[in-house]
Amino acid sequence: MDAQPGRSVTSKVLALLDAFTPATPALTLTELARRAGLPLPTAHRRAAELVAWGALERGDDGRYRIGLRLWEVGSLAPRGLGLRELALPIMEDLYEVTHENVQLAVRQGLELVFIERIAGRHAVPVLTRVGGRFALHATGVGLVLLAYAPAEVQEQVLAAPLERYTELTITDPRRLRRCLAEVRRVGYAVSDRQVTMDALSVAAPIRGSDGVVAAISLVVAHDRADPLALAPLVQAAGRVLSRALGTSYRRSAGRVPSPTRSETQ
Repeated sequence: MDAQPGRSVTSKVLALLDAFTPATPALTLTELARRAGLPLPTAHRRAAELVAWGALERGDDGRYRIGLRLWEVGSLAPRGLGLRELALPIMEDLYEVTHENVQLAVRQGLELVFIERIAGRHAVPVLTRVGGRFALHATGVGLVLLAYAPAEVQEQVLAAPLERYTELTITDPRRLRRCLAEVRRVGYAVSDRQVTMDALSVAAPIRGSDGVVAAISLVVAHDRADPLALAPLVQAAGRVLSRALGTSYRRSAGRVPSPTRSETQ
């Protein structure tokens, strides 16, 4: 028996999976137990069950890693799967025109999740990865998703400490609020060296039946970036994907949603 009052077996299993991060993708059993807040025997039993199912894998070095079975299940998430399949051809077209990094992200709570990325061979290096999370206030896609998020989400982000990634990261809530208003006014966001000092991103919204559901961006080297030239390309990709999503929604729901004013412009 796992004698930890107040914690269900499910919560313990989730704690084990949550122990892994991009910085710590491989953990010993002792590290796994400590990070999950579990007794060593409990961690051993639950980890063995996860290995048997395929959610974890144990290497020859004795360390545990996330298993492919978990990736297979995660790839079925409808919000990411359908959008990713629709977006890939459009992202590939945007890449062929620019040969720069192309990113696709959705908002989850007070963070964003990257669900697809095409990396240019000679493009500026980026910190993002597919499945990775990031703050909403610094990246181009994050600014778009935050600008069109419900008011309560915006207020929660503005009220919390805003992490500074570079000296140019916007950490003043009043300035960020003005930035979000500008994103809504012009229809795209520019994040100029807010994440790294060598990169600039330009992002645009992707609209579904219930408003903005995702954002697409180009990430380019700051010294060769022209936001005014990149913005129309990214906005066009966003509009094409929005129309593709609209067709998908109509087919799945058997109805035609009324377009918003911004969608008809």
